[in-house]
Amino acid sequence: MEPQFWHERWQRNEIGFHQDAPHPSLDRHWSALALPAGSRVFVPLAGKSHDLLWLAERGHEVVGIELSKLAVQQFNAELAAAPQPWQQRIDLRCGDFFALDAGKLGPIDAVFDRAALIALPAAMRGAYARQMLSLLQPRTRLLLVTLEYDPSQMSGPPHSVGESEVRALYGHRLSVEMLTRDEQLADFPKFAERGVRALSEVTWSLAALAPAQPAQPAQPA
Repeated sequence: MEPQFWHERWQRNEIGFHQDAPHPSLDRHWSALALPAGSRVFVPLAGKSHDLLWLAERGHEVVGIELSKLAVQQFNAELAAAPQPWQQRIDLRCGDFFALDAGKLGPIDAVFDRAALIALPAAMRGAYARQMLSLLQPRTRLLLVTLEYDPSQMSGPPHSVGESEVRALYGHRLSVEMLTRDEQLADFPKFAERGVRALSEVTWSLAALAPAQPAQPAQPA
């Protein structure tokens, strides 16, 4: 998948992946991360997502990265048309996620990945996870949303990413906890139109693994 693919999707306004409201997993699960106001949240492959607004409205400093200049322009234009006092907390950058380094990104306390991992084909997801891990600090928490369906019934994006792959990508460095698995086909009829017969949306909480505790010496009898 070349960058031109996404540039053309935005140019043709083929952005069915864009949602006109914040993702429901934010309301359902974000509070479990227990982040204080002012925490810095990273949103990869952000598009012009309303998730950025939701996070900033709740006091977070939000930094997003988006490949399409057009998407960034549209986001900024929509903000300018309806300015909000908290919009100064949003830093949406145009650039390549894979070229981002931790120094330029700066420290981040959390990541919200609603549409990044599942946007990429299997051949790119390993590189994506390695790049993501290189950007994290030990305290960083992640809220990840994936989709699961039979890939023989539809070719993505969005792509199906199963539990075994999530654990293979992140489990060697992070704890991986499944929070919810929801059947979603009735809510997304376009998937059914493309031949999908069952669709699940899965939300995950990922965090740094706790360091191993040293073994305690045996107590004398």
